[in-house]
Amino acid sequence: MTNVVAEPQAGRPPVPADERLSSRHRLTSVLRRPEIGALAGALVIFLFFALRTDSFFEPAGASTWIFNASTIGIMAVAVSLLMIGGEFDLSAGAMIGTTGLTTGILMTQFGLNVWLAILVALVLALAIGALNGLLVMWTGLPSFIVTLGTFFVLQGVNLAVTKILIGKVSVTGLQDVPGYFDGKQIFGSFMNLPMGWVPWLEDTDVKTTLTLYAATFWFLAVTAIATWTLLRTRAGNWIFSVGGAQVSARQVGVPVLKTKVGLFMTTAGAGWLVGMLQLFKTTTVQSTTGVGQEFIFIICAVVGGCLLTGGYGSAIGAALGALIYGMVQQGIPQAGWDNDWLYAFLGVMLLGAVLVNNWVKTRAESIR
Repeated sequence: MTNVVAEPQAGRPPVPADERLSSRHRLTSVLRRPEIGALAGALVIFLFFALRTDSFFEPAGASTWIFNASTIGIMAVAVSLLMIGGEFDLSAGAMIGTTGLTTGILMTQFGLNVWLAILVALVLALAIGALNGLLVMWTGLPSFIVTLGTFFVLQGVNLAVTKILIGKVSVTGLQDVPGYFDGKQIFGSFMNLPMGWVPWLEDTDVKTTLTLYAATFWFLAVTAIATWTLLRTRAGNWIFSVGGAQVSARQVGVPVLKTKVGLFMTTAGAGWLVGMLQLFKTTTVQSTTGVGQEFIFIICAVVGGCLLTGGYGSAIGAALGALIYGMVQQGIPQAGWDNDWLYAFLGVMLLGAVLVNNWVKTRAESIR
């Protein structure tokens, strides 16, 4: 018997591919991006406050919430890396005050060169971060407990040592110290962008200059570097692996100790950077600077898609979470509401983000 191969009929179009397969693939890819929820939330909140109050979108108002989001965002991005690695750092806020006080006291009381004072503060921050990481790894204690202890130590030292050295709890008059303006060029400078070309600002009495501080450019740089590290480097793979499955990661050769200590040092380094940005912008620092902001950083990271269990998250998402916080922090008083509503919003935002993140992750897995 001869096998006969059926020839395609002339004029009949080829059978189209099943588009449902590619649609599901695209939908899955979108849903599995950690920052999607934060992006949608940022757009909604921006439109809400922009339509609610005119001052929110005016250059002067926008300058304020962009700066606030930038300083919070630098810390939120660093904290997101640590959370992806499966750990927490509750000393991150106090580190801002510690590094600022160290630099300010060395410059005003001991006459140390501005760059040397900044370098000493950086080395101190990195040493504390490394100590946090080593204690977590060597003792096996939860990072929540270890860094909570570090938080109280730093808070006490900031108050007690500052009183001993200068007799008060704040450092002021930094602008009178030689070399201060050299540091200000890097950490406290700003750029004015004329916005007169914006149609709705023409022929009005509104100030049409948007002020962007150095913190915003540092924020963008930190976010870009963190995103590149997570998605394009071996270190990024290590961060995801130690957060998702530490035992398995160690078995396949991932340097767990080095990775986690490095993450704690990154968070401490971010605290130093924000401390310098605030110090050289305001020329003063308090012993309580940064205290109480630890959970804000974590909330921004969670809103940005980081899971509390580790192994999943996004630096861009954390940056968007900080942008949401900055807009809400400025938008609530501009809308004429009591500023105390900010904390209620943070609670709702945290609970909502956790629920949405879990639902999105489950949904993406179910339609894979």
